[in-house]
Amino acid sequence: MSLRTKQSKFARMAAELILAMFARGYEVTLGDAYRDPRVFGAVGTKKGYGNPVSLHKSRLAIDINLFKDGKYLTTTEDHREFGELWESWGGSWGGRFDDANHYSLEHNGRK
Repeated sequence: MSLRTKQSKFARMAAELILAMFARGYEVTLGDAYRDPRVFGAVGTKKGYGNPVSLHKSRLAIDINLFKDGKYLTTTEDHREFGELWESWGGSWGGRFDDANHYSLEHNGRK
């Protein structure tokens, strides 16, 4: 699958995940989605914060900030329901590596 096709699939998955969160009574704000190479370096380059091969640089990752009753939820357990839903759709969830609000789609072996 081409990168552009994966990006389109990822965008649809992210939209569906956010709608699922709202449908279950949560609120969300968006964290990092795209990390511009002019600021963060090209894929494979470390510049600024974050991983040099981050999928945010390929438009295949998003950080979703989750809230319930006005409380910011940050733990893996807070995101588990949605992380497992995301995984069931073929995505990779950051809760498996201590980044609970990170949702991505694998590309070239990167998760």
